[in-house]
Amino acid sequence: MTQTSKRILVTGGAGFIGSALVRHLIENTEHQVLNVDKVTYAGNLASLQGVAASNRYAFLEADICDADAMRAAITDFRPEVVTHLAAESHVDRSIDGPAAFIETNIVGTFVLLSAVLDYWKGLEGPARTGFRFHHISTDEVFGSLGAEGFFTETTPYSPRSPYSASKASSDHLVRAWQETYGLPTLITNCSNNYGPYHFPEKLIPLIIIKGLAGEPLPIYGKGDNIRDWLFVEDHVRALTRVFETGTPGESYIIGGRAERTNLEVVQRICATLDRLRPRADGKAYESQITYVTDRPGHDHRYAIDPTKLERELGWTAQVTFDEGIEATTRWYLDNEWWWRPILAGTYSGERLGVKTA
Repeated sequence: MTQTSKRILVTGGAGFIGSALVRHLIENTEHQVLNVDKVTYAGNLASLQGVAASNRYAFLEADICDADAMRAAITDFRPEVVTHLAAESHVDRSIDGPAAFIETNIVGTFVLLSAVLDYWKGLEGPARTGFRFHHISTDEVFGSLGAEGFFTETTPYSPRSPYSASKASSDHLVRAWQETYGLPTLITNCSNNYGPYHFPEKLIPLIIIKGLAGEPLPIYGKGDNIRDWLFVEDHVRALTRVFETGTPGESYIIGGRAERTNLEVVQRICATLDRLRPRADGKAYESQITYVTDRPGHDHRYAIDPTKLERELGWTAQVTFDEGIEATTRWYLDNEWWWRPILAGTYSGERLGVKTA
């Protein structure tokens, strides 16, 4: 448990990573949490049922693009830390409709920074020096790697999708507010997250759910695109460590040291389902794999070197990829109450990101 309680404002706390962070803060620290979330299609308050009754948790439904709402929330709650996770986050959706990504990820971050800066300027003494604005971003801002090498904190930005371009823009805004106005900011760029409560449009939950339904398991191209996978509970431990002990003005890159091709990921899920929920016809789930046309501009490889975070802040990933896939698959098998309503409502498993113009 942390030794001191802080007031933490979490934007996007009804989303996948945001809700995991909120659950972690309520269950494992003494921090007080205000969750500010617009509750878009990917936001799900059901992900917070286990902590919603806590007297250290509060929820505000609001849009980060609403300047008046952000100013009021910050003034009323008086946060000591703002952790900014609210974002449109799916590459495929950004291909189909980039406007929402520009509005939320860039304009919304600007609006939030403006409100936070006004608030911070009014603080004095330890409240001013101890304040932190923590921006949570992605490794996708760095573009695509070849067969070797890793992303680090000094890797040049080279975004290749509307999503990654919007996140790169928000990173630059945060850094500019630090350099220009002195706002004490922190930036973290993480690799691909996975785990419980992940919206079903993303690869791992999509494959689990389609596997259980007996549907084709779509793999883009040849399935040889590589990602570095990070269990979401490891990620939120890193986020907490960063805003509690990180150095203002610094960025930290977070990865699980778990590179896998997309085909290897799907094969691991299939093998796990074979063991935990065998098909009635005795066939292997891998027989459902089907190859589909690749995503436009699909980055080939992401890989993270988290040495700085490990060395300076003492964080390391604790969950191996195989352990994480086991835990995630079991969770989806045991919690249909959470994902069945999503399939019946905001997302039914259709392919996204097929527009090329």
